[in-house]
Amino acid sequence: MTFRIHHRLFLTLLAASGVVVLCMFFIMQWSMNRGFVRYVNTVEEERIERLAAGLEQGWAETRSWAFLKEDPSAWVRLFAMVQGGDPEEARIAMERWQERGRPPGALLRRSVLLDADRNVILGQSRREEEMIFRPLTVDGRVIGFLGQVSRQDLSNIHELRFVQQQKLTMTLVAAVVLLVSGVLSLALAHRLVRPLKEMASATHRLAAGEYAVRVPISSSDELGQLARDFNELALTLEKNEKARRGWVADISHELRTPLSVLRGEIEALQDGLRRPTPDALRSLHTEVMQLTRLVEDLYQLSLSDLGALTYRKAPVDLVEIVEQAVDPLWDDFARKEIHFQMRLPDEAVVVFADAERLHQLFANLLENALKYTDGPGTVKLSLEKGAWATVHILDSAPGVPEEEMGKLFDRLYRVENSRNRATGGAGLGLAICRNIVEGHAGAIEARPSPQGGVWITVKFPLMGGSV
Repeated sequence: MTFRIHHRLFLTLLAASGVVVLCMFFIMQWSMNRGFVRYVNTVEEERIERLAAGLEQGWAETRSWAFLKEDPSAWVRLFAMVQGGDPEEARIAMERWQERGRPPGALLRRSVLLDADRNVILGQSRREEEMIFRPLTVDGRVIGFLGQVSRQDLSNIHELRFVQQQKLTMTLVAAVVLLVSGVLSLALAHRLVRPLKEMASATHRLAAGEYAVRVPISSSDELGQLARDFNELALTLEKNEKARRGWVADISHELRTPLSVLRGEIEALQDGLRRPTPDALRSLHTEVMQLTRLVEDLYQLSLSDLGALTYRKAPVDLVEIVEQAVDPLWDDFARKEIHFQMRLPDEAVVVFADAERLHQLFANLLENALKYTDGPGTVKLSLEKGAWATVHILDSAPGVPEEEMGKLFDRLYRVENSRNRATGGAGLGLAICRNIVEGHAGAIEARPSPQGGVWITVKFPLMGGSV
């Protein structure tokens, strides 16, 4: 039989309650026995005090113990008076004791009277270490000693019956308490395990690919926090699954278009509809290069996502890297009638970075500005040295809606999905740029440009500065 957590928790709570109840039961039993014996001894001590007072009064009247030696029944009558409290009750008790033919009561049998010289007058002589003696005095003079053996256990049938009834009552109380504890333990175990069952069921569904599953949050304790974390995990997995499906769909779309073009042109050549002229071969080569760039971008992006891009960092001058990235594009800007302005500091701006990756970063950003800026237009680049090394790239119209600015660095994102690959590319360049910047502990953001286009800002920590 497999014990579930519900059963284990129930048995644990029940066992803990049972141990507590049993401990209380035995402690109360022990306390009852000892406490009742102390109570009986206390009652007998009060009787002994009254007996001592009677003995002192009798000695004061006769000035000797002769009244007891000549009439031993007086000793019994004194005990009868102590036991009964009332003379009439004492007389009745005395008659009953005389009918039984034995000394009247256990207290009398455990008591002894000594004179001033500790000679036994009445009672059974015992070892003094077993008894407790009370001195008897008259006018400040010790006239004798009244000794008593303290009780260590109960012997009276009425006392034993009373103790047994109390033990039976405690046993019934312990059984009821244990039963109530079992019912409460079962309810508590069910209450504590229910969120865990819901969590386990939801986990199984989540593992099966049902990412929309959520668990109810019914408390603010650790279980509630676990439920909140589970819901966050499920939401993250759901978003990642949607992103993955979108990623696969976008990649399929990006690959299908150039492949369709290649297939159409090759089939046209095979069917003789087109001749293998230099223009036809150039068109095929262009499509192949587009596919090559797309595959290379995907490869670079996958490496950066996995953190597998190799960074050979060293102190480098950011001014030189920007100049090297701009040099091949001067003619392209002029050909498209775009006025390119560059403002760089006279001093070196040293950062700890991979020069090749930074060159790739700025080349991508500048090529993106070249593609998406209409001519005649303007592109401005500036480098500032402050707490950070900051590069600004601003271009003119067309711009990007402000609500779309946060998506520019998402993979395969293009503001106009209808643009063809020759104009808009695959939408991977800015995603790669963001990964390169983050790999250098920097930051990149986009916002509207005052010229009507996009304003890209890139920041890097300076060499020796705080990140």
